[in-house]
Amino acid sequence: MRVMIWVDMEGIAGIETWDQVKGGSPMYEEGRRLMTGEVNAAVRGAKAAGADDIIVVDCHGAGGSYSFKSLMPERLERGASYVLGHAWLRYVEPLKQGCDAALLVGAHAMAGTPDGVMCHTVSSEAWYNAWINDQLVGESGLEAAVCGAWDTPVVFVAGDESTCREVTELLGSKLTTAPVKIGLGRYSARTLGHADACELIEQRVRESLSTRDWPAPYKPSLPLSFTVELAAPDHAQSFVGRPGVEVVGPRKVVARGEQFTNFWELWDAFWYRS
Repeated sequence: MRVMIWVDMEGIAGIETWDQVKGGSPMYEEGRRLMTGEVNAAVRGAKAAGADDIIVVDCHGAGGSYSFKSLMPERLERGASYVLGHAWLRYVEPLKQGCDAALLVGAHAMAGTPDGVMCHTVSSEAWYNAWINDQLVGESGLEAAVCGAWDTPVVFVAGDESTCREVTELLGSKLTTAPVKIGLGRYSARTLGHADACELIEQRVRESLSTRDWPAPYKPSLPLSFTVELAAPDHAQSFVGRPGVEVVGPRKVVARGEQFTNFWELWDAFWYRS
């Protein structure tokens, strides 16, 4: 069984402030330790369920040379491989090869969620909202749509309670959740301790992968569109000239077209790296 684990930092238990997730800040090392511990728990749960190919992708943009390198290599669980330093939501080789299931660890709620700890969508400074077709989505929805392009279901999510609710509403009640904290505002939470959060994640990952009673892959209907409401007009300039992408207002861009037969093709046109 091949499993991909997509990990972010804002949804980790015990993390409530930007200083814990920003590379180079005094509290960042604490955030790295907490994140690494929860990832290790997910890996242990996957191994216990029989997964023999586990690929973990560091999805946290911590800033500068720290981006997508927040996991602590010397502390990582044996029996998995780890993708570090790769641009967000661009590493899809395991999906192309065939992947049984995807897990989200440390996930956070979409922008504007009142009880979402550090809620944002892709960029807390550049983006406000995003829609696939007419469905408002956060980062978890984008990850699920990319996985769904290769028929891989997202079967598990760990994060705050609002994130678990958001992803369940999108993917259905068969999703397994591990709520490790409850948002009391954007920068405060009632959280499990690290050991309890890890125990919950390990247990529920094992249960989910063992039962294989999973949500269907998330495959938005054709014709596809992807719309982003940006924070300021200057952000729209970086999208000018991308195939299939249109700037439709001072702060709004849309990717659409009959040439896109699945969400990955659309995302590849929209979110590329030169």
